[in-house]
Amino acid sequence: MSEVTQTNNNTATSTWRAAFATYTQPSVITLLFLGFSAGLPFLLIFGTLSFWLARAGVDISIITYFSWAALGYSFKFVWAPLIDRLPLPVLHHSLGRRRSWLLVIQLLVAFAIAQMGLTEPLPDSLDRMAYFAVLLGFAAASQDIVIDAYRIEIAKPKYQAAMSAMYSAGFRIGMLLAGAGAFYLVDWFSHSSQLVQLVVSYSGLDAYSSFIQPDAKNVYLYEAWKYTYLVLAGFMSVGVVTTLIMSEPGTRHEFKLGDNRVEDYVRFLLFFALTTASFILAFNYLNPSTLINEWSGYSENNVPIIIKFIGQAFRLIIAIGTAIGFAYTLSVTNIVKKSMLEDTYINPVMDFIRRYKTSFIIILLLIGFYRISDIVLGVTALLFYESLGFSGIEIANISKTFGLFMIIVGGFLGGLLTARFGVLKILLLGGILAAATNLLFMWFAYVGNDTTMFVMVIAADNLSAGLAGAAFIAYLSSLTNISFTAMQYALFTSIMTLLPKVIGGYSGSIVTNIGYEYFFLFTTILGIPVIVLILYLMKLDKLGRQ
Repeated sequence: MSEVTQTNNNTATSTWRAAFATYTQPSVITLLFLGFSAGLPFLLIFGTLSFWLARAGVDISIITYFSWAALGYSFKFVWAPLIDRLPLPVLHHSLGRRRSWLLVIQLLVAFAIAQMGLTEPLPDSLDRMAYFAVLLGFAAASQDIVIDAYRIEIAKPKYQAAMSAMYSAGFRIGMLLAGAGAFYLVDWFSHSSQLVQLVVSYSGLDAYSSFIQPDAKNVYLYEAWKYTYLVLAGFMSVGVVTTLIMSEPGTRHEFKLGDNRVEDYVRFLLFFALTTASFILAFNYLNPSTLINEWSGYSENNVPIIIKFIGQAFRLIIAIGTAIGFAYTLSVTNIVKKSMLEDTYINPVMDFIRRYKTSFIIILLLIGFYRISDIVLGVTALLFYESLGFSGIEIANISKTFGLFMIIVGGFLGGLLTARFGVLKILLLGGILAAATNLLFMWFAYVGNDTTMFVMVIAADNLSAGLAGAAFIAYLSSLTNISFTAMQYALFTSIMTLLPKVIGGYSGSIVTNIGYEYFFLFTTILGIPVIVLILYLMKLDKLGRQ
């Protein structure tokens, strides 16, 4: 047997009827609502937030930096073991390991969304907005950790493709509410007579004369965005209710405290807090970017993007190295039990390496590159549509509402095809389509404001994204060992988003320098390594079955 085929990646059902039947399982249906809870916060620190900041007059280069608030998704493997290992007092006994953490995290997500809504994006309050955006990214990523572990543990492997498709559908519905739904709410609040009276009573009519004009397009009113974010925070109740009524995974997955005492968990939490603090301090104060900019010979406002990227990359490497060194120092002082550290961080990684031997490098490269073209393009997508002259409602109708339908269709199609033909073949199809559809954006940039073209691009892009996403989630699930579910899956998804989100933070500067047309060509080229890696894994899989 080859190293790759151990995951049973190409397991397929014998009939189409059996493939369709996987969607009727109760655990599969539950993932629809959990997916909604996971999808709701995603755009609120991504596309919708970018659109809000653009309407508030924030510069595009600053707006795309806000996408780094979602880097919590890329580093969630760091605290995933805490969520996996630390039992919550009281709630752990009444709700179980997964549900107790999920409930607390969902309430934190709602709190962060509400606080972002209560922060007006003015120059002196952008820092506060950034802090709550980072908190939302951390909480949303933590919610993903628990949901992913729950999904893998609650059902048999043969249901994972259907569960990933159902999760993806729920996720996209949540994104629809946070995207198109947010635009509709903003429009309604902006033209509501009740809100007019409220604003007039507190601020006077003159300052909002343009706002009362019924024909005014693209009018910005902070209060409309504030109430929209507060309403969306309330929709997190869907996830809370689901968490309270769903079942906990069976006893075969129940965590055993073993020889660890409460004191051991407190010390472990202290170890994590101190290590995290060392990373934050190093990232803030050990910044080589200034020196690199000086050595480059460019003025402060004229530094090329590649030099900025190198400077920030070194900054991140130094901060990570500092945190690792500090963690090692703490471990040798016995502030935390070495057995807990090994169980939490070392054993999950070593288990993955032992199971896949030399192929683990290829697998990690595939994980790191699979969604790069999609994510990098997605950072600027809404800004691109607005630059072409489309209104918020037009974007909501086409990109969000119609786009949601297409991505759900793509997700179910991906889950169905994966169940029928196996993961790797559909991964390859999704990788090819994801890269190819980015070329349509290049054509769209050339054509300009054309509604028919907008619909065509969204249909093709979202259908391929849904198909690729369902197959990829099933693939990542197949790589995990049930003994280390949360840590390994969090590590995989962190690797999946790290490089794309780092590059995405510079997408605004890239667009400013080379324009949208060449930016979309750049994102297409980023997808080529994915196709090569999948073909290589398919070759290994074929050799293993001979």
